[in-house]
Amino acid sequence: EVQLVESGGGSVQAGGSLRLTCTYSGLTFEDYEVGWYRRAPGNECELVSTLNSISSFSSPYYADSVKGRFTISHGNPKNTVYLQMNNLKPEDTAVYYCAADTRLRLCSGRPLIGSDRGYWGQGTQVTVSS
Repeated sequence: EVQLVESGGGSVQAGGSLRLTCTYSGLTFEDYEVGWYRRAPGNECELVSTLNSISSFSSPYYADSVKGRFTISHGNPKNTVYLQMNNLKPEDTAVYYCAADTRLRLCSGRPLIGSDRGYWGQGTQVTVSS
């Protein structure tokens, strides 16, 4: 059984940092793309960042809204994926979900979070105050 569990959310002031952790089990990292989505009021689905180990030539993906501020990495212990979030802004306030699939998709207006395709964590709340 595949399980994804997020941790590390919380409340910070603008400009602060948080690190989210996704601890996964039941899957082989080399066979999946693992990443983070978020859901915020007024924006039901945004693909934030992904890490693709399937192709050795792939670079991590970042949404334009987080480029230069967020960093995704595969961690130690080996069954973890981190999302380091720096210089947080109020618009980063959302529930963040860890996801895994052979290919993670852009939302493009679709409510993908928690869909039947792929695997999903339960989410962790991030609140950034101004």
